[in-house]
Amino acid sequence: MSERKNGFPLFGQELQLLNLGLESFLDGPRAGGTAVVQVDWRPPLPVDPDLARVIRAEGEAIDCANRLVLERIQAARPHLVGLSTAREVVPGMTENTFLHAGPPIIWERMCGPMRGAILGALLYEGRADTPERAATLAASGELQFAPCHEHAAVGPMAGVISPSMPVFVVREETFGGTVFATMNEGLGKVLRYGAYGPEVLTRLRWMASTLYPALRRALEASGPIDLRSLIAQALHMGDEVHNRNRAATSLLFRALAPALARTAPEGSIAAEVLDFINGNDHFFLNLSMASCKAMLDTGRDMPGSSVVVAMARNGTDFGVQLAGTGGRWYTGPAEVPDALFFPGYTRADANPDIGDSSITETNGLGGFSIAASPAIVQFVGGTPADALDYTLQMYEITAAESNVFQIPALGFRGSPVGIDVRLVVDKNILPFIDTGVAHREPGIGQVGAGVLNAPAEPFVAAYEGLASHLAGTPRA
Repeated sequence: MSERKNGFPLFGQELQLLNLGLESFLDGPRAGGTAVVQVDWRPPLPVDPDLARVIRAEGEAIDCANRLVLERIQAARPHLVGLSTAREVVPGMTENTFLHAGPPIIWERMCGPMRGAILGALLYEGRADTPERAATLAASGELQFAPCHEHAAVGPMAGVISPSMPVFVVREETFGGTVFATMNEGLGKVLRYGAYGPEVLTRLRWMASTLYPALRRALEASGPIDLRSLIAQALHMGDEVHNRNRAATSLLFRALAPALARTAPEGSIAAEVLDFINGNDHFFLNLSMASCKAMLDTGRDMPGSSVVVAMARNGTDFGVQLAGTGGRWYTGPAEVPDALFFPGYTRADANPDIGDSSITETNGLGGFSIAASPAIVQFVGGTPADALDYTLQMYEITAAESNVFQIPALGFRGSPVGIDVRLVVDKNILPFIDTGVAHREPGIGQVGAGVLNAPAEPFVAAYEGLASHLAGTPRA
């Protein structure tokens, strides 16, 4: 038989295979020694074809709106300017208001750690004297449960903010917005992971009576702290400011320590406060979240924009908000992370993904910048090479690169910022998140840490919601 057909060699060279389908198709050829290449491609997420045509037809207008959103986000400059209590500064806060992480949810649908944090907050506020009475009050309909995001705030994990809790005040200096966040308790058996025992309440009360006034006096003496600059430095020092905040906490410590030493009423109080911060590598997390929300909020309410301005989870639902569709939530079921668990716990103990802390990923940090923090993979699982791959993939679904947050391992390339819901759908690449894991039962606390990709449902819903909005027929 001839080795040529129509002038092209057929059998005179080594066979090579290129596969766009399931990788398992290559198992046989690989076993036989054939050179194979698996193309990293997947079909788009399924969306309503009529709405997809609207998105394509409005592509130029969407691109224009997205550029304006990204210009605002890139120009935003969050500063820590003070501390106060939630009832004094958080918009819409009343004595019956209890804020939580993620999209809206009622008591009956709350997961275990969310319920545990609500119980703990009611005990902390003195609204009940036992967990049982707190549960009765929570189910009574007397309280208002609302997302932190709808009250200019963010909260990690369960994210519960009650009226008397101290909060950081973060002001965005370019456009003038303000965001609030509680102070971080640390890891393990803490309120935000759904624990509410005596040790949890004792710590919260010490934070209110000692930590809060000491830091408030120190910040009044030191003046505002530029959080954007601090985060940029921390990325160069091995943080991604979601699950690793060691460098950022250290930088904050340096900024506050001299003023704290000068303003504390007693040296023992200064030492106590500094010991607490020094022993809590996650102390900066809540400020990282508030900074990211402050930056992203500058891009809100930009008609026609497909940029995601919030991703948040309440342990039951995963929610997404777009710059172009106001405060509308698009939701889908929250999923359980792939995690490394503390001794004695397994995946069966884990609650589905929870917390507002994915606002860091929404702003190009956290899992999107995990390449800047190879040490974090020891905590959440994986290798440094995996960290690089995760970040490189996130560039595929973002509209820009940060002009201030840089990743040393990628030649100081700007972090991927501006999740474009069109790219998420078209490329079927879902945002990558690194996160802590709470026990599914209330009262227990943290049981591990891990990673996951966001579920597809909220992004499909957001894509179709934007298309309906552009077509003038917003969906209910």
